[in-house]
Amino acid sequence: MSDKKNIVVLMGGISSEREISLQSGKAVANALRETNNNIIEIIVKDERVDELDNYEIDVAFIALHGRFGEDGGIQKILESKGIPYTGSGVHASKLAMNKLKSKNIFKRNNIPTPDYLTVPAVQSITEIIKKIERLKLPVVTKAISNGSSVGISIIKEYDELQNGINYAGSFDKEVLIEKYIEGRELTVGILNSTPLPVIEIKPALKFYDYDSKYKDKRTQYIILKASDVSSEESLFHSVYTSTQELAIRAHDSLGCRGISRVDMILGKDGQIYVLEVNTIPGFTERSLLPKAANAVNIGFTELCNMVIATAFKPTYEDTHIVCP
Repeated sequence: MSDKKNIVVLMGGISSEREISLQSGKAVANALRETNNNIIEIIVKDERVDELDNYEIDVAFIALHGRFGEDGGIQKILESKGIPYTGSGVHASKLAMNKLKSKNIFKRNNIPTPDYLTVPAVQSITEIIKKIERLKLPVVTKAISNGSSVGISIIKEYDELQNGINYAGSFDKEVLIEKYIEGRELTVGILNSTPLPVIEIKPALKFYDYDSKYKDKRTQYIILKASDVSSEESLFHSVYTSTQELAIRAHDSLGCRGISRVDMILGKDGQIYVLEVNTIPGFTERSLLPKAANAVNIGFTELCNMVIATAFKPTYEDTHIVCP
């Protein structure tokens, strides 16, 4: 590779997270312009991305969130064109994007995750109530394949269930119903197979939904570093270490590459539960992976360059036989 590269930054997309993706992509493009590279911005508007054929491209930085960003769609197109890209491969992206498939894998690998089941979005509420009796209220209803806390509701009473099913069902034909775990919301970014500092998330209202994540400035992000864990307000050292170890295990169990962000809950029972793995974390000013990297003296431009470097490492598919 020559020192100077033609880097395309893919942003926008067709998912419900388009606006956040545009913010991520613009931030990444601006940061990469500070380096000795030629930066090309493509605002993705469909699932063809014919604009890719207009340029000589050395590497693609994927800043697309949600459908056709994290589900293997854009990755498959880039592979067909022989363009190296950041983040996980097609197979790992599909698994991580599908909450049911990823939770099944967590379960097989003895990675703690809240108990769960799935129901069709159109099934009668009476039948759904019968199915979830073993979980007991409260539960969380989620769209099977969505991100950024879109389509999520906490259900504390049965008369709230239909609205939760309808909301999640507006994004997917199938709805994941998960046992609600009360506790501390934690997240760990993964960079080059190394866990970054643990971040505790304290939303001002309810839980860490879309508004808390991207709009509510009262949401608090407490960055916990290993040197801080002995303080009264921090996690105990053993819990901190376990959180990072679980994040790596979840990342690896899905075959992820380069970067991810693993969301977890530290329950009141002291158990850490893995909720999901985000294969393309946000790169906005409120995003958690850049915050965690900055806490260990990795600035935003350096982080973007490190992510670019991961594009030239093998994906899960390169080292495993994957059935279609």
